[in-house]
Amino acid sequence: MDPILLLIIGGAGAIGFYMAWNIGANDVANSMATAVGAKAITFRQAVLIAGVLNFIGAVFVGSHVTQTIKGNIVNPNIIGDSHALLFGFIASLLAASIFVMLSTWKEMPISTTHSVIGALVGFGLIAGGTTSVNWVKLGEVASSWVLSPFVGCALAFIVFKIIVKLIFAKDKPVEAAKIVGPGIIGVTAFLITSSLFLKTNLSEMLNLQDYRVILLMASAAGVLFAIISAYFLRKIKAKSSEDYATVEKIFRRLQIITSCYVAFSHGANDVANAIGPVAAIFSLSTQGVLNPVAPVPVSLLALGGVGISVGCLTWGHKVMKTIGYRITSLTNTRGFSVDLGVATTVLIASKLGMPISTSHTVVGAVIGVGLARGLDAVDLKVIKKIIYSWLLTVPAAAALSAAIYICLRAIVG
Repeated sequence: MDPILLLIIGGAGAIGFYMAWNIGANDVANSMATAVGAKAITFRQAVLIAGVLNFIGAVFVGSHVTQTIKGNIVNPNIIGDSHALLFGFIASLLAASIFVMLSTWKEMPISTTHSVIGALVGFGLIAGGTTSVNWVKLGEVASSWVLSPFVGCALAFIVFKIIVKLIFAKDKPVEAAKIVGPGIIGVTAFLITSSLFLKTNLSEMLNLQDYRVILLMASAAGVLFAIISAYFLRKIKAKSSEDYATVEKIFRRLQIITSCYVAFSHGANDVANAIGPVAAIFSLSTQGVLNPVAPVPVSLLALGGVGISVGCLTWGHKVMKTIGYRITSLTNTRGFSVDLGVATTVLIASKLGMPISTSHTVVGAVIGVGLARGLDAVDLKVIKKIIYSWLLTVPAAAALSAAIYICLRAIVG
């Protein structure tokens, strides 16, 4: 094989790993930050669990076919030149990686997908002009900056208020938890099962395409877990009439399960975002043309999975601090409300085809449980910094990508 071609492919693989590392360091914190903040698990346990589950989700359930142009933001036909596309994808991947790394360094939770999209816009404007960018699609992405946090905030607020009204506001909260708990656990099991099998790679692998069968399975799982939990909850005894600690202990185990689910689904759903541009570079390098829907080898999925795991283990603590501790004080019931709000939002949005950000949804949900206790319970200074970082993501990644693209073209000629 041509040494230059090997260099390009090797460099693309290295940058892809770098991007996956950044996704692990920033995005993976979303799945475990609330569990750490609520002291359901330690930080060491969180990064280990998240790293392993993200890797399993990426390799075994991750997309084996990915869109090389994320969300069809840039039209490759208008740009035309395969060399321009090749350098553009390298510039986009590198620019997105650098911006996510800087955001993680500043401990800001951002959308890594939006970073990639912004970077693609940057090179697209330079290489093909304004007509090469799908502005309607970009507008849909921008709408998710508002949609994601507000829906996540509203759902987490509602879930926590329901828990307060049906359990904590009662004279005997533990006895109330024994009655309400099985229903909450059943709904959680239903949502997780639905998320795993409704229009996912796992459902394709198992040949489960009929949504009625899947919903029936999810309902059965919900009823089964509700019955099992009712049996075990019945054995729990309250230490006093107002035993809130025991209620929190019940939700601690439930929160760990929901956090693990978010970590697993993150690896399954987001790994292709990191290696999509790498697949595009491979296609352009080896075939000279861009395959809009490129097959992704298991080796590339593994590369992305390892990168995400290493990123989580090394730098995951930075964004975890912001989400888990700095926005508002979290308990197990609040953390569970966040996880359930996020899982529900992502499930509904993904089935409706709405472009939302998991990162934004998690932050919005954490704000929601904070607001459930009053505005004073939320650190508005931290929220302001996070919003600024969200607004900066697309333009900053675009500018950085454009600069790198221009430099690459100037060097190569």
